[in-house]
Amino acid sequence: MNAKSYAAQALCRARPKEPSLRGGRSAAHARSPRRVLTSAAPHTACAAYAVAALCLALIAAAPAWGLPEGQPDRSWEAPEATDVRRQALEWLAEQAPEEDLHRQAEAIWQEEPPRSSTEVLECLAATFALGDARARRLVELCAAPRGEQIVVPSQPWLFDPQTPPLLAHNLRLLFGRWLVHEAMYDEALEQLGDLAPEEVADPATLLFYQAVVHHRLLEKDRSIESLRLLLEGERAAPRRYVALAELMREDLEGLRDETLDHIARRMEDIGRRLSLGRAGERVRRLEDGVIESLDKLIEEIEDARQQAQQAGGGASAGGIQSSAPAPDSMPLGGGGPGEVDRRDLGDGSGWGDLPPREREEALQEIGREFPAHYRDVIEQYFRRLAAGED
Repeated sequence: MNAKSYAAQALCRARPKEPSLRGGRSAAHARSPRRVLTSAAPHTACAAYAVAALCLALIAAAPAWGLPEGQPDRSWEAPEATDVRRQALEWLAEQAPEEDLHRQAEAIWQEEPPRSSTEVLECLAATFALGDARARRLVELCAAPRGEQIVVPSQPWLFDPQTPPLLAHNLRLLFGRWLVHEAMYDEALEQLGDLAPEEVADPATLLFYQAVVHHRLLEKDRSIESLRLLLEGERAAPRRYVALAELMREDLEGLRDETLDHIARRMEDIGRRLSLGRAGERVRRLEDGVIESLDKLIEEIEDARQQAQQAGGGASAGGIQSSAPAPDSMPLGGGGPGEVDRRDLGDGSGWGDLPPREREEALQEIGREFPAHYRDVIEQYFRRLAAGED
């Protein structure tokens, strides 16, 4: 068995072989650990902006790596592949003195010299898998879809001060990338949140995935800051990252709190959490916040309608009044104080299971002022909540 096949099995023993390859690539090429990692992560179905499925890049290294010369000044820079290779092989020599493992590691880096930070990551992950059993299990985890697994290992050893930074920082980036692909954004934030660009071998990937996590969790300011840093070095970042970063930044700059768009995204986040089996106190607080925001939005719509009716009634008071009855489809002038009886929604389960008539009235109020697809989003949301209570 050659070194490349050995590393590929260490990365993905349970993953089935791809049925076909474009361009007539050989089976040995398909089993390359870099190819396994690149093709492993699935698309996330619930993400409105499926950015995570378009970015397949992850590597890691130590802050001591040198920076390429002759590059424009920026706050981050990817290290040279030769420096990453050197430190990876030095780490392996400390962990495992067996000459056979060193030959396999050398083959990983030499058979297909990495041409990008993405490929450097895959070589680095394969090297880690050769020298550390915990790293091998984590790499295997990240090389396959989550499936029905709701709870994933937290990998506390990655935060242990005894774990070498070369290993810890980079595998946190690898793990966090995989968690983003699996729509587990809170867990991804734990892995990626406090990493700095100078601590990893692919700072563009780190900044991009940090921005994605904050974007999906509606942490607007933090996401915009990560996007700013990423675009600051756009010449060194993959083009797909730059294009998606500009779209995300434009999207976030137009997002306003307590608008129906903002509420719909919060609903989507709650649905995602429930699909992952998250139904604790935090989700209940998020649900209460959505109901409060919807109630406030409906009140604002009612107030605006009352003011418009009162203004219309005052304008027609001095005019000629018709003796014919008013059509049912036209509002009459005048108005009252606009006060309605407040309903006790309760603080327990069943809050989303409104009676059909009341739910339809609420949806009609929203449907009069906003596009039809917002009504569909809210209606589907209430249906899912009602089904979850059964």
